[in-house]
Amino acid sequence: MKRVQFERSTVPYFFIAPQIAIIAVFFLWPAGQAIYQSFLLEDAFGISSQFVWFRNYEDTILNYAWLQSAGFTVIFSTLVTFFSLAIALLLAVKANEVLHGSSSYKTMLMWAYAVAPPVAGLMGNLMFNPFIGDLYAAMNAMGWDFNQKLDAFDAGFVVILISVWKQVSVNFIFFLSGLQGIPKGVMEAATLDCRSPTKRFWTITFPLLAPTTFFLMVINITYAFFETFGIIDTTTRGAPGGATNTLVYKVYTDGFLGADLGGSSAQSVILMLMVLALTVFQFRFIERKVHY
Repeated sequence: MKRVQFERSTVPYFFIAPQIAIIAVFFLWPAGQAIYQSFLLEDAFGISSQFVWFRNYEDTILNYAWLQSAGFTVIFSTLVTFFSLAIALLLAVKANEVLHGSSSYKTMLMWAYAVAPPVAGLMGNLMFNPFIGDLYAAMNAMGWDFNQKLDAFDAGFVVILISVWKQVSVNFIFFLSGLQGIPKGVMEAATLDCRSPTKRFWTITFPLLAPTTFFLMVINITYAFFETFGIIDTTTRGAPGGATNTLVYKVYTDGFLGADLGGSSAQSVILMLMVLALTVFQFRFIERKVHY
């Protein structure tokens, strides 16, 4: 078969032009605007602005509310990523062993994937409603003086629980596909060599799922950082006292609600650098331990 090549032609550039245009319009241009705005300080009416160099960055890093949001974001993202992956892996292992009614079982576990984060937040808000919420009543019935409106720990528990529930389904799909992609001959040989199912899972099955696990870890961290905005906005809105503010939600509250465009732009630039550094760390150090 003759290989098709474009020699000194504009055709390849024509094919990639739409993607480049999308990246430029929806990423490069907003990122450039955010960097530019981060060096400006606007007046209360938004009429004039003043170039203040790195003052917005200094105010952000030294601000207690931002540090509180950064701390909550780290804890929130870690817990959401860990529990989403752990629960999904457990369900995928169990679903892979189901022989009868497996289609119905898998469908019930995957349907939450179609629920948008704001809708998941509204559902969780109803279930934890002090007047009609079943989960709210169940928590208090167990002796837990549960009140997400006043207690920061309870509010954090609510947003973490809803975020994990929303993400488990997509993790389940990938883990189940990874388990079904393992050759049966390998598993049969592992069964003969190791009688303990637990030891066989951690020494044979889980290492074979390393590429899937690494991919899902990256996806889940991104989800926890950014896509949980809708859940927080429809449940706690950062309450009580900003205890459930993630960095993304604080950018929104300071920029759109507080009209501090310079400060929110500086926060978004810092967040972008944090995510970039985290991504580089994941692919430079963690991926080395992944065997494909």
